[in-house]
Amino acid sequence: MNSELTIAVHSLALLANLPDHMASSEHIAKNVCTNPARIRKIMSMLRKHGFVRTKEGLGGGYILDCDPREVNLAQLYRTVSCGTLKPQWCTGDPQDSCPVSAKMHSVMDQIFNEAEEHFTRYLEQITIHSVLDKIRQS
Repeated sequence: MNSELTIAVHSLALLANLPDHMASSEHIAKNVCTNPARIRKIMSMLRKHGFVRTKEGLGGGYILDCDPREVNLAQLYRTVSCGTLKPQWCTGDPQDSCPVSAKMHSVMDQIFNEAEEHFTRYLEQITIHSVLDKIRQS
């Protein structure tokens, strides 16, 4: 799995927690502890899917464009990192005469696909608002 989901959740939680719900990519990057270019890439995906909008010019930045009580982490996962549970490379060779080597790739594909379904269903239960609640309680 990559870190895009964590960055997306962190960024939206930060925007939801700000009084005016707006922040520059530099402000978000500093809070997330990454670089602004990475934030802009992820925020661009979030903007395309209606989670944030942008304000241009002096004092501009990203503005939350969704209700944190209604946005769940599965929606964000599908937006920024769906399919990342499965590694890019898998052992085995489908042309091999050994049944373990020949079937390992398809078996692992099935396992990762099922894990993805379970993970997504779990993430559907968690909203940006509930993440903020957990932050405030700890």
